Amino acid sequence: MEVHTGKLYHLRIGKSVVWDNLSKTNKQRNYRIFEEYATFMIAETCKNRINKIFEFDGHVYVFGSTTIDLCLSVFEWAKFRKHKDGIKLYTLYDIETEVSTFVHITPANIHDSKAMPEIPYESRTHYIFDRGYNDFSNLNIINRIGTFFVVQAKTNLRIKPKTGKRRLPKDVVSDVIGSFMVYKSSKDYPEELRKLIVEDPEDGTRYIFLTNNLGASAELM
Repeated sequence: MEVHTGKLYHLRIGKSVVWDNLSKTNKQRNYRIFEEYATFMIAETCKNRINKIFEFDGHVYVFGSTTIDLCLSVFEWAKFRKHKDGIKLYTLYDIETEVSTFVHITPANIHDSKAMPEIPYESRTHYIFDRGYNDFSNLNIINRIGTFFVVQAKTNLRIKPKTGKRRLPKDVVSDVIGSFMVYKSSKDYPEELRKLIVEDPEDGTRYIFLTNNLGASAELM
């Protein structure tokens, strides 16, 4: 900004960039102008970076969070722990364009699943979550609006199999369709869903995934 000192006055910053002027300017300026500009730039970038990796009609997104530590004396609103403040920065990342299309911020002590209703869901689109998002009521909402999820399941998950595939691709241990056996889980998610067990070829670690896409090939999942 100091390179363009001749323009600072017209930006209502003053003759030079100092913390007080910058803070007052940010406080007085409506944040929506930055939000709208960022949304426009994200859309333009996505249009110019389309690179189809998956054989799906819609986008494929990954949703996750990063915890950012903050100073206790400055950010009193961001309560986290007794001697630490912080926020969680949630990002919706488009895998095929390599662009972050949505950002949401909460205090760091909010559970990850509480941010799921804030996602701007699109129909016929896939959303990928890690184990922190095993909230079956929110996953049921995703299913009901006609879009797809893939979530890493916990190891104690219990599914009653209805159908399964015998001829499986390499590194796929199990591929079954069924319903939850535990009452609370079945109440939150009463529909059928698909359980995939995949083995990492490098170290043999097994991962369990749940999805409501019952027809796609296991390789794509």
